[in-house]
Amino acid sequence: MATLDFPQTVIAIETSCDETAAAILRGTELLASEVASQIAIHQEYGGVVPEVASRNHLRALKPVIQKALDTAGITIGDIDAFAATCGPGLASSLMIGTSAAKALAASQAKPYLAINHIEGHLLSPFFGTAEGVLPSIALVVSGGHTMLVEIESFGNYRLLGRTQDDAAGEAFDKVGKLLGLPYPGGPNIDRLAKEGDPARFDFPRSMLDSGSLDFSFSGLKTSVRYLLPKLESLPIPDLCASFQEAVVDVLVGKAIQAVKATGKKRIAVSGGVSCNSRLREKFRIACERRRIELLIAKPSLCTDNAAMIAYVAALRAANGESSSLTSDIDPNLRLATR
Repeated sequence: MATLDFPQTVIAIETSCDETAAAILRGTELLASEVASQIAIHQEYGGVVPEVASRNHLRALKPVIQKALDTAGITIGDIDAFAATCGPGLASSLMIGTSAAKALAASQAKPYLAINHIEGHLLSPFFGTAEGVLPSIALVVSGGHTMLVEIESFGNYRLLGRTQDDAAGEAFDKVGKLLGLPYPGGPNIDRLAKEGDPARFDFPRSMLDSGSLDFSFSGLKTSVRYLLPKLESLPIPDLCASFQEAVVDVLVGKAIQAVKATGKKRIAVSGGVSCNSRLREKFRIACERRRIELLIAKPSLCTDNAAMIAYVAALRAANGESSSLTSDIDPNLRLATR
């Protein structure tokens, strides 16, 4: 178990992709969490453009940090530790946040902590809980990552499976683009699927019965692409519902398989795709049926945010850890697992 029972005040910066975020955590109390979204900026391109993202991080970061300080009612001198996402992500975006956090840490002669973005997502379902990090099967499912991890305790993780091609969120966005939906595709598919028939099209549940805990969503995306020219009209809600059902069935099914394989009785779900309403519903039903405890990060902690980064940083600071000011970013950083 890892809990926060100390009064340190941590500020964290998250700029791994296209969200500029800053959060301030004092012990277990979240004093501020601010996010400047770039979704509207990148919509005209149909996806994130790295150069555009980094340029807008430069414009937004100082105001976002100041807004977090104002919301928390503190000054930079009240901060005990400074943290930033060091990877994975877009190199040009990561540089903005880490450089700012290092500069602030150096100016205040306070510790700096480099935080793994994936670990932020991984532990976000435990944020704000009295028990802290507990043994679980964790599903991290986002635009860039889909993985199953066995959590024994804070910092003690075992990788059980990961996607072999597209991440689930990536598949949502690509299928959304095929259907002519605005970027990002995931929320729009979720919205339209509520009006559709999830049984209208029988899309493949790739690797669901493979005996492996790995994932594959590339074939599902290809199935949608091959189907579209054969249709006289596009029943968009039915296509969205059927595609979404296939993704959700795989994600829920694999997580339940991991529970059976490990004997864990708790599932923790996080990442942007965990905002999906159908995913939340089917996880709730599956876990209630099997008497498995379900923890899903609240929506504000599912998409990219700095509160989850502050939480990991605070746990590491509580263990006496810190990072060198000369530490580098790693756009391909992986979660440290055994």
